[in-house]
Amino acid sequence: MSAQAPLWTADEAAVATGGKTVGDWSAHGVSIDTRTLQPADLFVALKGERDGHEFVAAALEKKAAAALVSCRPKNVTPDAPLLLVGDTQTGLEALGRASRARSAAKIVAVTGSAGKTTTKEMLRVMLEACAPVAASAASYNNHWGVPLSLARMARDTVYGVFEIGMNHTGEIRALVKQVRPHVALITTIAPAHLEYFGNVEAIADAKAEIFEGLEPGGVAILPADNPQFERLKAHALAARVSRIRTFGTRPGADARLIASDATGSGQTLIAEIDGRRITCPVGAAGTHIAMNATAALLAVQELGADINVAARTLEGFAALKGRGARLTIGGIELIDESYNANPASMAAALDLLGQTQPKLSGRRIVVLGDMLELGKNSADLHRGLNNAIAVARADLVFLCGPQMAHLWQALEPRVRGLHTEASSTLAPELIRQLRAGDVVLVKGSFGSRMSIIIDALKARQAATA
Repeated sequence: MSAQAPLWTADEAAVATGGKTVGDWSAHGVSIDTRTLQPADLFVALKGERDGHEFVAAALEKKAAAALVSCRPKNVTPDAPLLLVGDTQTGLEALGRASRARSAAKIVAVTGSAGKTTTKEMLRVMLEACAPVAASAASYNNHWGVPLSLARMARDTVYGVFEIGMNHTGEIRALVKQVRPHVALITTIAPAHLEYFGNVEAIADAKAEIFEGLEPGGVAILPADNPQFERLKAHALAARVSRIRTFGTRPGADARLIASDATGSGQTLIAEIDGRRITCPVGAAGTHIAMNATAALLAVQELGADINVAARTLEGFAALKGRGARLTIGGIELIDESYNANPASMAAALDLLGQTQPKLSGRRIVVLGDMLELGKNSADLHRGLNNAIAVARADLVFLCGPQMAHLWQALEPRVRGLHTEASSTLAPELIRQLRAGDVVLVKGSFGSRMSIIIDALKARQAATA
């Protein structure tokens, strides 16, 4: 067990949740998954596809400090350390709010149609160079991810970085009131979840809910180049945000991206923050990465951290798994964008592919799965990727999923590789056609299961090693 002060004592957790404790325990972490639970964690038995109460005994066997439950599981001992509450989701939210209330940390909340997790991770890396940081793990940005991240915030945290997502109206409003940020950053507004919103303006309205939870005197950071900028600004003003800051490429932006010059798998970023030029290497490539970094640098400044110290850390930042991570597999360079997709992030990934120079006699190969939740405009939005593919100078295109059939029909015959209904049936033919020097971009919505392609390529390397 850690020698540090506990994250939660039994008494503190009971006061926070209004629950009843069994035993005198203290927790040094919070977990909702026995597979990743660490000794001395408080296990929260959430009810999802499986009822977390089924795993309480296993959590205690793995030395959990206690379990937050809504009823006593039958297979635990009478003296098992528990925190009994009326509802475990409500209990987790209460822990998160209590953690936020006792913290003196400066908090930034990040949302947007693309780039949320990358920007959040850039902020985490930069701020960690300055002081202790708490940050959302992975993409923990939903109704359980946000309160879990808050509940895990250490007592000595100086900066907090929390990602907030949504696919329905009202979701950000509920979450940001738990986070209560001092800085709210919107990365971009683009067609995503159109099935639930109908148009991009409605998406902007939903993202702008983040301003409603800003602390008094808080700062809104907005994408100046985005067509929805004025709409976002109007929402910020309506929410009585007193300080609005901007980032982008246009003159007059508070944080202006001047240039981004590719250097292997990374780039050199040149930006101006309030007229002061900053030049720094970034360990990940792509114009979209440079724009995210520019926004993050502005957020660092608004939080009061040392921007020069923070900027130097970006050289060590690498693109994340499923979000642009680069792998070399059997002489093939793989760009793993398999985690998610919408038209804006597709365009950014294809732009990155176009900037990447294949080795030897290699080719640029595009492997795409369906973009989901795009509603009635889905066919047109898929067909519309054809231009970005041409600009990226793709040599061969592989597609899977029913929506990608619309793009397949629009492609020039010379670049058609194969279209299948599922990623699992696409993988073998893709592998058969690969050759040394190829650069392969794999991207699609999470539900398109493009990670199957990534796993198949890795297995190919393992089999030939």
